[in-house]
Amino acid sequence: MSVEIRRGTDRYLTRGPGFFTRHSFAFGEHYDPDNVGFGPLVCHDDHRLGAGAGFGSHPHRDLEIVTWVLSGSLVHEDSAGHSAVVTPGLVQVLSAGSGVTHSELAGPDGPVRFVQAWLTPDEVGTPPAYSLRAVELEPGRLVEVVRVGSATLRVARLGAGAAVTLPEEPRQHVFVAGGALTRSSLAEPLADGDAYRIVDRPGLSVTAAVPTELMVWTF
Repeated sequence: MSVEIRRGTDRYLTRGPGFFTRHSFAFGEHYDPDNVGFGPLVCHDDHRLGAGAGFGSHPHRDLEIVTWVLSGSLVHEDSAGHSAVVTPGLVQVLSAGSGVTHSELAGPDGPVRFVQAWLTPDEVGTPPAYSLRAVELEPGRLVEVVRVGSATLRVARLGAGAAVTLPEEPRQHVFVAGGALTRSSLAEPLADGDAYRIVDRPGLSVTAAVPTELMVWTF
């Protein structure tokens, strides 16, 4: 049983023209053999892009790519003919399967912040697939946003002082996507960008210090 704290300020950082990204796991030039994933989660990137900036067309294969926008808008286009503007309250899932290319650019009206997770699929070489759907969050509780294979993403928006009980699954990645959690028996306060990695400690409770958004992956 364990609860590991990962501070946002300790994450690997990549900067480029008009963007910066904090990586939860080893990525690109940031190689760390002791931090390559957590269950099927192999990438959990916190991206911030300036207006019109982003990532031009690039390939993926055999990944489930889940995108959750925190603020602003993200323009998606892919080689299967899908195009969309992703905004807060929409969840995008790109199943790369046998191979797909896509681009991701901030909308022209201003910056965007989004979190993107990559997960290893249950099957490889499947046809690429795409979905975009709206999610209705209920203040003060964890709401299921998407299931990808054995993984589930839930999101909670909490008011200051509100508490939420985390799920029962044995592995949990709990990311503070905005706001902060109060000090608890688990840790000193957690701030925006901090995360818990929980193994075999089901049903823990966390409390928001200020209005807070949590992203909780369970496996």
